[in-house]
Amino acid sequence: MRNVSVSGTQWCRWLGLVAALLLTACATGGAPSSRPAAPSAATRGDIMTASDETESRKRARIRLELAATYFNQGQYTTALDEVKQGLSIDPTLTAGYEMRALIYAAMGDNTRAQQGFREALALDERNGSVLHNYGWYLCQQRQYAAADALFERAANLPQSIATSKTLLARGVCQVAAGLYPEAEKTLTRSLELDSSNPATSFNLASVLYRRGELERARFHIRRVNAIPDQVTSESLWLAIRIEHRLGNASTRDELASQLRSRFPSARETTALELGRFDD
Repeated sequence: MRNVSVSGTQWCRWLGLVAALLLTACATGGAPSSRPAAPSAATRGDIMTASDETESRKRARIRLELAATYFNQGQYTTALDEVKQGLSIDPTLTAGYEMRALIYAAMGDNTRAQQGFREALALDERNGSVLHNYGWYLCQQRQYAAADALFERAANLPQSIATSKTLLARGVCQVAAGLYPEAEKTLTRSLELDSSNPATSFNLASVLYRRGELERARFHIRRVNAIPDQVTSESLWLAIRIEHRLGNASTRDELASQLRSRFPSARETTALELGRFDD
């Protein structure tokens, strides 16, 4: 079978939303992404507010916000320059090293990306955002065991990224590693925390399909395809293959008609026409 859960296209489409959330988390300069700028408030046990932020921390944070904007636009060199300026203002800003690592990763500079993540964790080893981002980076590098360990640490910490998103990323990474029982457990837990996330439902349906749990897979993929804005060529193709294996020809053909009409040029449509249900 073709690995629909972890193909490059699927990761970008379903988990791109996760990457965007991570980038926002490390750019905002909130408590999970940086050390407090006003120790006196932290010492008193106060909640950190805008008044506790020093002028230098504020200027550094603004640089990181600019870096995030340029990063999202694909202007990596400009984004990197903004990060460098931010860190020159405040070299203790954990989010700056995290952002720098993300930029280097996007640029394909793995050595500097790893260094950036390690520097961020050296400043704050319990930073959920950094652990999550670093875990996802290592997963993309196929360092699955190391990635899983970081995801586990992140999921057990308060963080600016929802735990359900961390579990989603962990589950997809476990699928990539071929750990299907573990992925099913992780994705089920993620869905319990956020039942509205179509990415989680899709990936759980895919895992269940692989494991031969066809009725359960059918339930979850129907939840995805029931909302028009969530429907993709991948989600329709998975539903088609489930119905095909269940022997429901009429439902399969109805879904196939939708795939042909909505996504005529998709590779899933090509696979349908070639009858490659088990690729």
